[in-house]
Amino acid sequence: MSKSLIITEKPSVASDIAKALGGFKKGKDYYENEKYLISWAVGHLFELAVPASMKEQDKWDMKKLPIMPTEFELAPADKMGGRVNVLRKLIKDKNVSDIINACDAGREGELIFRYIVQHAGTKKPIKRLWLQSMTPEAIREGFARLRSDAEMQPLASAARSRNEADWLIGINATRAFTLRLSGGRGSTVTSLGRVQTPTLAIIVDRERKIQEFKPRELHEIFGTFRAAGGEYAGRWFDEAFKKDETEIERTRRLLGRLQLNLPDAEQRLDSANGSLWDEHRAAPRLWHREIADAIRGKCGGKDGVVELEQKKPTTQAPPQLYDLTTLQREANNRLGLSAKRT
Repeated sequence: MSKSLIITEKPSVASDIAKALGGFKKGKDYYENEKYLISWAVGHLFELAVPASMKEQDKWDMKKLPIMPTEFELAPADKMGGRVNVLRKLIKDKNVSDIINACDAGREGELIFRYIVQHAGTKKPIKRLWLQSMTPEAIREGFARLRSDAEMQPLASAARSRNEADWLIGINATRAFTLRLSGGRGSTVTSLGRVQTPTLAIIVDRERKIQEFKPRELHEIFGTFRAAGGEYAGRWFDEAFKKDETEIERTRRLLGRLQLNLPDAEQRLDSANGSLWDEHRAAPRLWHREIADAIRGKCGGKDGVVELEQKKPTTQAPPQLYDLTTLQREANNRLGLSAKRT
């Protein structure tokens, strides 16, 4: 009797699916019942490799760059050969009529599955199980609404393109910079990548800001307001504050509004021409004690008028129950638990 082979991204998902569908017996490498076989990957099983036809170009030499293969070859990732062989054998089993992709719903899950079937060299029909929740009900509903392979081709193409682009940038940029910085010897590898290099730049930029940071005195104005309903605290803010207004322009505006004479106000702002153009600028913040005192003097002990009061009933739906992803995120934020432990 022919069966459908279900491939998941991780063993825990295979176990959840087996429990939701029921009737499975667990073997060493897969679950099995009368209708399905379920086996699993362990994340990414493959990595891109330099094609055999370009092995000569694999030598680290500036003259051999860029490396631009017309086709990409797959190589099992480190220590993943055993799992690759298990899945390849199951895919080629004559009793397997079709394959269901049950890897994680997203680009990376799609790529993990596509590389598995590509390496196995199969042309058996493929369907997609798309799960946003791992409850038994959601799993059974997902199997009732399997997506077609054609529907998933755009996502698969996007996943391949992203991975191949990362590989091309990484292999060429890493070799070019390593050879350039080491005088052509390549003794110390300088690793570059599409994600890691911009991320490193963000860290370096942040560290530079920390090293160059100079403490500045700022002032905020807080007040206590008395009303018929009781007292409440409030904070003054500049209602005309704009991010594209320089701090010099803002200071001139406030001095004019307060009719305050402060000849050295602009010079006292900052050595960088008074811009203070960073994340520390905000509507409630003032950089001159005299301006803060003047505003406080105009407000303190005065009667105010409520110009507008609006009341309207609103309703708010209760939050939905957790799915696996949101539960893992919440457990990590609140309790420091890993996704696996959750």
